[in-house]
Amino acid sequence: MDVVALSEIDDARRRALIALLQRADAADDNPPLPEPQYHAVVDDGGGEDGGSGEVHDGQLVLAEDGGRPGGFVLLTPARDGSTAIHLVVDPARRDGALASELVGAAVATAAADGDGPLHLWAMHAGPADDDLARQHGFEPERDVVQMRVPLPLADDVRRATRPIVTRPFVPGPDDEAWLRVNNRAFASHPEQGSWTLEQLHERLAADWVDLEGFLVADDPDGDGLIGFCWTKIHRKRTPVLGEIYVIGVDPSHHGGGLGRALTVAGLNSMAERGIRVGMLYTDADNEAATALYRRLGFEVDHVDRSYRRTALS
Repeated sequence: MDVVALSEIDDARRRALIALLQRADAADDNPPLPEPQYHAVVDDGGGEDGGSGEVHDGQLVLAEDGGRPGGFVLLTPARDGSTAIHLVVDPARRDGALASELVGAAVATAAADGDGPLHLWAMHAGPADDDLARQHGFEPERDVVQMRVPLPLADDVRRATRPIVTRPFVPGPDDEAWLRVNNRAFASHPEQGSWTLEQLHERLAADWVDLEGFLVADDPDGDGLIGFCWTKIHRKRTPVLGEIYVIGVDPSHHGGGLGRALTVAGLNSMAERGIRVGMLYTDADNEAATALYRRLGFEVDHVDRSYRRTALS
């Protein structure tokens, strides 16, 4: 096992890691890492996160054979003093032994750096992931579900949704208004809250961004925005997926059906662009959100699960 700072990976090793990520993605038809972690490994401090943030301060624990990585764990610090652990294993090495060795090495590395809690993530989690986590002292903590719906939406769903006027986001003039709504809507969210202008600009620079799919709703009673629905098209997926990437309603406008209206507006926008499957992620314990999405026709496709370990000794 080799421990290396993410910022110190050379080009040859980065290319080998990208190839590993591609093999894992092809085998699972699912991204092996969340978006910020993926770009931190792939983009050498560039990409849509622009090299800023805790992700790029992370470390990799690598298992290599002749320069070819069989797997790795990525450890990234969080603002609250905890550490996130993401595991990627080559499809040809998934006998269980390597994954266990990597997680054990990740725990030891984190223990050497501090005593904060650890969060081990499993993408597309299953019983084997539960067993692996338990072996290393982790307990299930948080489930993030991916839900999907056929597009276009059923006529009765659209008829039952209040109409809302939206328009495309305009970079520059809409920046501060969007940040106010986003940060109020996600004040307690571990990933989406407390965005900065720099983060917004970095994300807008991503090659997938289509402003026609970044919908905002103006406040009819004053300046600013009352909500937004930002969509993302995953054209390399089979089937092509249209994601409700981020959706938010200003808390002062809760209770008026705006969340449903903005969700439907985003799904309609993607259907008009030829997308036939809508997708989104939500926390499994967010009962209000999951109930809303089920009423729109969404069903759970899979679960990404976080496991927590507090004591490092």
